[in-house]
Amino acid sequence: MTSPYPPLSDEDWPQELADMLAGFAGGLNVYRTMAHHPALLRAWADLREHVVNQTTLGLEFSEVVILRTGWQLGSSYEWHQHIVRGRKNGLSDVRIARLSGPIIDIKGDDAVLATAVDDLFNERQLSQDSQTALVALVGKSGMFDLIATVGFYSTLGYILNSFGTPLDQDIAGELAANPLRP
Repeated sequence: MTSPYPPLSDEDWPQELADMLAGFAGGLNVYRTMAHHPALLRAWADLREHVVNQTTLGLEFSEVVILRTGWQLGSSYEWHQHIVRGRKNGLSDVRIARLSGPIIDIKGDDAVLATAVDDLFNERQLSQDSQTALVALVGKSGMFDLIATVGFYSTLGYILNSFGTPLDQDIAGELAANPLRP
């Protein structure tokens, strides 16, 4: 697929985003694609900081939520990007692979998180059972952060899927050298 909105090169980077090129925005194809709309990317930065770096879910649980969201969206980019990030944050290949399968195969805390993600996709809300389980696992703020994470990565997934954004070369290389081995 030839995208009408491919990731912008450094040469094509919008002047109004010059201050963001050396940071997170210039580092990933998803944000280089989003740079086609400079005002959106600039507004995105504060939410990204919270969802990615300040979440009360913690890095490990956050990756579980992101992987299940990427799988639900059918976003190859998000799924593959977060295989690598999930490994860096303590997830085994077996654990990652389970997140792309039936909920019955997902174990322990991951099942609580994945069920909540599935609730949001399938029912458009958290069930009472998921709310109770989430508050017990990650607290009230964690429950809200889970919802925000699903929404954040859903928006990214829609952008990625709509415009065929290619996987970042470093991630593609890492996965070629070290494929998922469930």
